[in-house]
Amino acid sequence: MVDVNLRGLMYVTKAALPHLLEAVGTSPRKVADVVNISSVGGRVAAAQVAIYGATKFAVTAATEAWRQEYTRQSLRFSVVEPGAVATELWNAEGQWEGFTAMFGEVERLLAEDIADAVAYIVTNPRRIAVNEIVIRPTDQP
Repeated sequence: MVDVNLRGLMYVTKAALPHLLEAVGTSPRKVADVVNISSVGGRVAAAQVAIYGATKFAVTAATEAWRQEYTRQSLRFSVVEPGAVATELWNAEGQWEGFTAMFGEVERLLAEDIADAVAYIVTNPRRIAVNEIVIRPTDQP
């Protein structure tokens, strides 16, 4: 989990940074965007998911640190923190059952809902930086 959620993010960001900074100069909008996907699970510590929550806290923290570091170079860093999304993750044995035992039945978000949030971030004019979006199902506590 640490390898995928945190190390992967760090390695991909490091590899992409030179290309993104170059893209700022050639982009008609003179801005480039990095949108990282975290989770509402990274906003509040919770029993049973300590390491998952820690990695998602780290994604949000790293995104904010990079935002501060690269904002003057017109490289916008944003984070999307979704709640329950209908993905294969929930198909793992006991995952969805554990969630519904805690929160009750919830109509999960679709991948398209997250894609719409990302599209909103990257299509804003240069003068607007959306730093963070938290998006949950309406009935998720």
